[in-house]
Amino acid sequence: MSLTPLSRILPAAIGLAVAGVVVGIAAWMLPVNLRSVSPALLKTAGAGTPTVAALGRDLVDLERIGPASQLLAAAKTVNDPRAPALERAIEAFAVRQPALIAWGGWDAALDPLFNLRSGPAQGASTPVLTFFLPAAAREKLRDYLRSSASLGVQAIMGLRELTATGRFVPATRPGGQPLEALLLLTALLYQGEHLAPSLQREVRGLAEAAVLRKDLSELEPFLLDLLSLGRRLDWTQLSELLRRTEDTKTAGAFAHLARVAPAQLPIMYAAALFSDSADKVASYLIRYGKAGAEDLQLTLTLGQGAVRLLLARQVPVNRAGGKTAGAGGDFTLAHPQVTLGLKYLGFLVGAYLVLRGLNRLVGRAPAEGLPPAALPQVRAGVLALFCAALLVIGTEPFLLKAAPASEYQLRLTLPVLVAVTPANEVTSQPTLPMDSSTLLSIGLFASLQVAMYVFCLVKIREIAGQNLPPLTRLKLLENEENLFDGGLYLGIGGTATALVLQVLGVIEPNLLAAYSSNLFGIVCVALVKIRHVRPIKRELIVASQADANVSS
Repeated sequence: MSLTPLSRILPAAIGLAVAGVVVGIAAWMLPVNLRSVSPALLKTAGAGTPTVAALGRDLVDLERIGPASQLLAAAKTVNDPRAPALERAIEAFAVRQPALIAWGGWDAALDPLFNLRSGPAQGASTPVLTFFLPAAAREKLRDYLRSSASLGVQAIMGLRELTATGRFVPATRPGGQPLEALLLLTALLYQGEHLAPSLQREVRGLAEAAVLRKDLSELEPFLLDLLSLGRRLDWTQLSELLRRTEDTKTAGAFAHLARVAPAQLPIMYAAALFSDSADKVASYLIRYGKAGAEDLQLTLTLGQGAVRLLLARQVPVNRAGGKTAGAGGDFTLAHPQVTLGLKYLGFLVGAYLVLRGLNRLVGRAPAEGLPPAALPQVRAGVLALFCAALLVIGTEPFLLKAAPASEYQLRLTLPVLVAVTPANEVTSQPTLPMDSSTLLSIGLFASLQVAMYVFCLVKIREIAGQNLPPLTRLKLLENEENLFDGGLYLGIGGTATALVLQVLGVIEPNLLAAYSSNLFGIVCVALVKIRHVRPIKRELIVASQADANVSS
């Protein structure tokens, strides 16, 4: 059987392959991922939205100087160009109202009790518990809160008489000043409606249940978290945070983060105000740890929209993604699922066009029972699905790789006298995630095998298209056996090279990078010999036998 000459097939094959590559690259450039978000999309989301320093300036205008000082620290961390202007605004406010700096701003409920504007100037933001611990302050607060008509406040004040406490000394006994100060702080926050509605309902329910059982154990964890936050935040800072805290669990998570990562507190606080939700910030950082803090810091450099997008999706930042989203950024933000579908469809179409171009290099007779054009299309479609799946995995770094253990996770440590390891216990080694050098090695080996595959196809097409007797062409094909086995030689050489480079420390130790070369070589040779050489040999054998029968 004579095949179409290579000179007539090659332009169409190259055209299909180039079109497939273009479609694949266009799909890859779409700024959308399944389990991560690209910096390009974050930049688009943050464009035109307030920066950290801009929000801080608004808070200064509202006389919430404490939260503004936290945002100033965050603005300096992310190198916000408006940070100097915010600092000057805070200094100007401090000159006009020096006594309010310690409290973080003016509050109508606190002014009759502590005479905020006429009080002594502290010069800096002061943790709120500093003002609530003195005996005179606690007495004033008790007298004020006892006359409250709020049932929630009365339930909280009733906790002072409880003696069944855990880690606190009862409030009415010597050494009970911290517990009384925390109860008064909680009641005052409740009275002034500084708690989020859901948190306010939960605190009231826990307080009423504790009064009925005469046991503080249910509410004590929240009081401990309030102690941790009250030692770090002033009155206004604490109030603004708790207005965005939905439940006691979130308060506990935020207090835990403030203890384990105090240097990140301005970043966390700014993100909570930007997103209007301390819950999303706490859950994101508890899940992703230090890497999540870096991602959050990145979004703060881009604007409020970027912060809200990241926290709404609760996925890590794919820093390998593009830096600019182009014209598709706004469409992706509006229709993320549609864009993701278009991206994966582009991978599939691109792979199909490339494979159809390769199929054109070796024209085949149709199999029995299929129309003439169906078999190559079916084969290309199946292989395109496989290639598209590989492309999806390659462009989704967090799809198969588990997120590393968070450094900020809440851990329960139980003390033991002697650390005993059972003899039959198997110590599991942590799996190493694929780094960029490993991915680069795998991509290089795959590219080499694709080049070898194409070269073999061209050689097969050249021999099959020659105007020679079938037996001669059969012997020419047999003469190229070493070439057709070249994928195996190339794969073994790549494996040996990768192992040597790993021993020398050039690339990270990862057997996947080494043995992937062998795997690609086996696949390449199998495709060449089974998919292409074997059918042509069969035709040439049949044709040479037919010629022999005719000549005889």
